[in-house]
Order: sequence, then C-alpha cells, then structure tokens
Amino acid sequence: MEYNTDRPQLIMPEYGRNIQQLVEHCKTLPTKEERNEMALAIVEFMGQRNPHLRDEENYKHKLWDHLFILADYDLDVDSPYAIVTKEELAEKPRRMDYPSFDNDYKFYGKSILQLIEMAIKLNEGDEKDALIQVIANNMKKSYNVYNKEHVSDDVIFRHLKDLSGNQLDLTGLDSLDKSKIYYTTNRNQNNNRNQNNRNQNNNNNKRKNNFQNHKNKRR
Repeated sequence: MEYNTDRPQLIMPEYGRNIQQLVEHCKTLPTKEERNEMALAIVEFMGQRNPHLRDEENYKHKLWDHLFILADYDLDVDSPYAIVTKEELAEKPRRMDYPSFDNDYKFYGKSILQLIEMAIKLNEGDEKDALIQVIANNMKKSYNVYNKEHVSDDVIFRHLKDLSGNQLDLTGLDSLDKSKIYYTTNRNQNNNRNQNNRNQNNNNNKRKNNFQNHKNKRR
C-alpha cells in the first residue's frame, strides 16, 4: 500500500492529488495540440472542484495561473492569458502608502481635514456656519471614541482653530449649543412645530364646526 506521505508533496493541496497527476500527465504528451486540449479540460475540472472561485473577478485567469503553478511553470501549452513566471509570483507586493498627518490630531482623520479645507473656502453665511457646526460635532465624536473620555467644547474649539490655521474660530462661544447654527436650526424646528400645531388646531375646529352645522340642520 502506498501512503500519501511517500508521495511527492502537493504544490496546491486544495486541488487534490488527482488534478496534480493530470497536470503531470499533460506535461508528458508528445504534441502541443494534445497538451492544449488536455490543459483546457484540466482548467474546466479545476473550476468544477472549486466553484467558489466563480465569485471572484477574472476567475478563469486565476485558474490558468494555478495550472502553471501546479506544473511548476514547466508546461508548453497556449494560454489565453499572459503566463505568470515564478519570479513574478515570488515578488513581494509594493508597500502601500498610508496618509500621514503632520499634527497631533491624527484621531480626527483625513475626512475632517478635508471638511475644514472646504469650510475655509466658503463665503461667510449660513452654509459655512452649518458646515463648521458639522465639523465641530464630528470632531467631538471622534475625540470621545478615540480617547474613550469626554471632551469639553472649548478643547474642540481650540483644535479646530489650530487645524484651520486660525481661520475657523469658535473659541468665543461657551459651547456648541451657543453656536449660530444651533439656534437657527432649533428656531426653525420650533417654528415648524408651532405651525403644525396651528394647522392641527384649525383642522380640529373645522371638524367641530362642520359637525355642529350638520347637527343644527337636522333639528
């Protein structure tokens, strides 16, 4: 009896020994036409054995790459894709570049810096005030999450002033609740609520009047 431990080590164990043996047999075929035909059959078989690869982009290309890996790059067949070499496969991927921050406020993230730049470019007005309010609130959330502690509004105001190069200054406020946009927003919300209450009262009065008129007519 022959044990797997006595057999050659599998190059890609996920494909099993049968596919490995088919690849080895393909290499021994005398003509390129025969090797091409068998290589296509092996790739189809590999796809059937690993159906999860179908969910990946360019899975056919990946199967052909695996075929040449299984053949230890010693297979003379026509591939529909560029054949990857052993040297290319051994190359380490290029180190990814991560954004760096030249300040002590890394926990705010790059998106906050982008919003600050956008707010600086806006003309004075409600739109700019609203954006500054959004920035300050998000800075406060980011600070609390990163540092796992509560932060006072005056600290956020100082950080915002530093990050904006003194161009966005809320340090004159006691808190975020005293900002212009806060009062504008709440005033609009209160006005909307009052208007809705007035409309509801008017509708109720109309229904009462209609009911009373209908009742008087029946008399």
